Amino acid sequence: MDPPVAPVALNIAPLNAPQRELEWKALADMDYQIYEESLMSSKFHIYLLNELRDQHKAGTDILGIWDSFLPIFRLPQVLQFPELIHLCAQCYDPTQRAVLDPTGAVVFYITPEAIREMLYFKTKKKLVPLSLGDLIRKGAKLTDAQITKLNQLYTDSDTIHRPPFHRVYLNQLGRDLVDMISSILGYLSTEFVDETVLSIMLMFSPGKPPICYDYATYISNKIHEQLINLARERVFRYTSYIYHLILYHQHEKFPFQVKDLDAQGNPRSVVYWSSIFHYRSTNPYTYCEFIDLFIYPAVSLLLSSPPPRLTDEMQRIL
Repeated sequence: MDPPVAPVALNIAPLNAPQRELEWKALADMDYQIYEESLMSSKFHIYLLNELRDQHKAGTDILGIWDSFLPIFRLPQVLQFPELIHLCAQCYDPTQRAVLDPTGAVVFYITPEAIREMLYFKTKKKLVPLSLGDLIRKGAKLTDAQITKLNQLYTDSDTIHRPPFHRVYLNQLGRDLVDMISSILGYLSTEFVDETVLSIMLMFSPGKPPICYDYATYISNKIHEQLINLARERVFRYTSYIYHLILYHQHEKFPFQVKDLDAQGNPRSVVYWSSIFHYRSTNPYTYCEFIDLFIYPAVSLLLSSPPPRLTDEMQRIL
């Protein structure tokens, strides 16, 4: 198959990369460029990640949420640009589990190892395979005692609610867990919480070690399936993973600063590197900067010639 070729580029000068320097301080992860606001009463992604990590360090994470590794694999919400996802699907080699450039060189891999590496995730714990089929079977067998436990832990109501739980009845902890689980499973809506999500929430109990699922393998398999079926099914739920994989493996190709080390000079997860594509109203980057500084270089990696600064659709509207 011939590599994708872009139309002749318009003669429009690129934007200059703005100065978005992050201050080197102990709480650098909470600075203005990383701090995110959330939707639907959820906590900011980075704020929640740091909060759960700090609770773990302080010994106050009584449910063992951080020990489950769940927060590490829930990535921030990002701005959408479907054309980049479709282009990745066109350039995806299923046998290598990699997106390739026109020369056949790997732009980034879609493997469990690649995901763990970019999130700087290391563990010696035995990981349990995560299967949607197993979760569905477990959810179908929820007992009255388990439903009561879910209500006690994750709702503020005196009434015992039965699945599916409506989001409005969940407490903050319940909403946070639902958001993390639904993001990893690739669910689009969290308005109603079904038995599949509830079966994962059941693994958290005070004083009891949680199950450590192999989230990286599950996510890489879902991305693989959705990319190879994208042209037919037109469904993709892991845009944030694609963006972060591109940034991690090709960061030197982008004209903005990344913050890959913490205040002590240690490597850190790619979610802290930049907020260039994070979805939030207070993002210091404008949408035009997101397009020019991230999307344009990312698309250029996958084409044999530079893409136009304005697409045919943009020109038609203008």
